[in-house]
Amino acid sequence: MLESRIEEKVQEFAEARGWLVRKLKWIGRRGAPDRLYLRNGRVVFPEFKQKGKPPNPQQAREHERLRNHGAEVVVIDNIEAGVAYFE
Repeated sequence: MLESRIEEKVQEFAEARGWLVRKLKWIGRRGAPDRLYLRNGRVVFPEFKQKGKPPNPQQAREHERLRNHGAEVVVIDNIEAGVAYFE
């Protein structure tokens, strides 16, 4: 399944449950997550990938940088996992 389809379905589910979803553009940063999900003070940076496809090395480094500063970063590679995460 295409990454964009997974992202679309998870976003629809999350928004229906009260998550605010925003598209991000990181000026001068490569490998950073494209979306920001917010609800009840919780901030999540999801990274959507095709099933079984891990983040590339640049993405993995950026995710680790964000996590080291307390950010919640999650890699989602299927609709079911995304729905479970934002339920």
